[in-house]
Amino acid sequence: MLYIQHWKFKPGFHQKGAEKFLTTGAPYAGAEMLGRYHAPGSLEGWILVKAEDPKALYEHAAEWAEFLDWETTPVFTDEEAGPICAKIYS
Repeated sequence: MLYIQHWKFKPGFHQKGAEKFLTTGAPYAGAEMLGRYHAPGSLEGWILVKAEDPKALYEHAAEWAEFLDWETTPVFTDEEAGPICAKIYS
């Protein structure tokens, strides 16, 4: 399953969170991180993750919860969504 995780720094935690990111590289255990994106000029970004078990997403978010607020959304590719739409609207 694919997930998009939107993250946003909590007020006052950008420096400490950035230092942890630079020190650790923020690895993603138990899931395949397909991409991590940072919005220029802001304190937020997104991670595209592929995971069989969503517990890996919970663990990663919990590890960074001191610094970041999270919103996680399961998503489908066009190839996955198309047959579902066809089933409903045919």
